[in-house]
Amino acid sequence: MAKSEKMTQRELKQPDAFQRVGADAREWLVGRQTLVILAVGVVLAGGLVVALFSYFSHRSEAKAAKELGAALEILERPVVPTPAEGAPPPPPAGENPPFKSAQEQDQALVKALTDFRTTHKGTPSAMTAALPLGKAEYRLGNAEGALAAFAEYLKVAPANDPMRAAALEGQGYAYEAQQKYDQALTSFDEMSKVDAGGYLEGMGQYHRARILILQGKKDDAATVLVKIPVDHANSAAARLATERTSLLAAEGVKIPPPPEPASSTKDGGA
Repeated sequence: MAKSEKMTQRELKQPDAFQRVGADAREWLVGRQTLVILAVGVVLAGGLVVALFSYFSHRSEAKAAKELGAALEILERPVVPTPAEGAPPPPPAGENPPFKSAQEQDQALVKALTDFRTTHKGTPSAMTAALPLGKAEYRLGNAEGALAAFAEYLKVAPANDPMRAAALEGQGYAYEAQQKYDQALTSFDEMSKVDAGGYLEGMGQYHRARILILQGKKDDAATVLVKIPVDHANSAAARLATERTSLLAAEGVKIPPPPEPASSTKDGGA
């Protein structure tokens, strides 16, 4: 965002760029026939419109990105429940008071992001804002609002965007909250196809196993769980899968042996 702002300020220092282009074009056109002048003038006008649109769109997006950052500062404000003995001391001058609860914080975030997306509709920043908006809506128990926000993000996010995994996870959670388990499975399966890395590595498969358990398909869930530590060793999903597998075993579910790692299979077949 800082880089975009610097670029914008450099452009603002050269407000006569388009004027120079127009002056050069007029000099070139002097003495030409009327038909040529009109034809070239149309082309130049069209190019000028495109250039102007690009220029002001860039400035608009830089402004939108800055305002999105300001809206997301709500997440940095602390949550301090009101003490039993009375009101908390006032915040230092120039600082916003802390939120009284996580719910109050999420309500403020939903309002700020909703207003922001209305003001900057159609910008990349508005698309980006749909992701934290969906998460906040979900935390507030508004599954429908969360699904709408996640759907908007997924509709425009590039296929290789690693944040698609977070949006698909949120979408799956929202469907799960509505007990729409088949739709949740679809979201989590799509999540598995996104190369997210980090904490989300393997989590799509883990969520699939959770939903299968909720559907009463514990044998199928065990088959999914034992593969996760093999496919995603040392990941958070692998640790969670191991714990969940132990719980299933304690319930009497027959746990299948884990599959051989792909490298071992290749070595054995060599």
